[in-house]
Amino acid sequence: MLVTGGTGFIGQHLIRHLTGAGAEVWAGVYPEEPPQRATTLPPRVKRVPLDVQDAESVRQAVQSAAPGVVFHLAAAGVTEPGIDPLVALDVNVRGTIHLLESLRKLPVRRVVLAGTCYEYGARETHEGIDPFNFYAASKVAAWAYGRAYWRALGLPVVVARLFQVYGPGQAAGPLVPSAIQAALTGGDLPMTPGEQQRDFIFVEDVAEGLLAAATAPHIDGESLDLGTGQPHSVRDVVDRIWALTGARGHILAGALPYRPGVAMRLIADTERTARLTGWRARVGLEEGLRRTVAEARKYDDAEIAG
Repeated sequence: MLVTGGTGFIGQHLIRHLTGAGAEVWAGVYPEEPPQRATTLPPRVKRVPLDVQDAESVRQAVQSAAPGVVFHLAAAGVTEPGIDPLVALDVNVRGTIHLLESLRKLPVRRVVLAGTCYEYGARETHEGIDPFNFYAASKVAAWAYGRAYWRALGLPVVVARLFQVYGPGQAAGPLVPSAIQAALTGGDLPMTPGEQQRDFIFVEDVAEGLLAAATAPHIDGESLDLGTGQPHSVRDVVDRIWALTGARGHILAGALPYRPGVAMRLIADTERTARLTGWRARVGLEEGLRRTVAEARKYDDAEIAG
């Protein structure tokens, strides 16, 4: 199995899940990435340089790995809503095309492209797509190319649209790690009013969902939601983190404005995903936050001890 973006937050969890199941795993590592990130991968994982913006780099990585299954997680803008549209185009769209081109004549069994719930925009019914930032727009384009490679060439592509992923090891920037960091350090947390509802899914569930997308039969060409189906307001999640940590800082709800065009409700269609793959998320929000906070405390304690 080849995992692009193998040293990223989701990539590392997925790789540990795959190696634990006995798979032979190749991790695509961005050549300019800090070397220490690759050292956290399991020893048996094979590293291969892979820059999705360079078609030859992608071709060589695919040739080396000769994968039966590919997970395409490498992307730009996941935590940067204001990403330059040309960067999003080069990395997320052209990068996906480079990968699909390198696989089109190989006997690959499944190609799983990681998408995002933000492709839906404000469409709560999931009957269409309506991206409201350049990152989401680039993911819509990547999805469209994946569909075209499946329809025109028979490449067995499946898109897994990820909802609000959180868990141990996530870098600060997204809501959950930022709130936990503020809570554990006694800082205040400036945020929006927090009324927007999101589907928060624990990263280990995402790893299992991606594996289900890679192995379920008769789903080539499909797009699947990976979420819990349970809505939680952003403010509710922050309140839970404050309660779990006994935080002394202040939650500054309303200190930040909503982003232009923000979707107020994004919840996964879990019934359809379960029907097609048999997979459902297993970790509830309270348990997931508790595990994430516990790991963050260990990291803080280790820094203090060091």
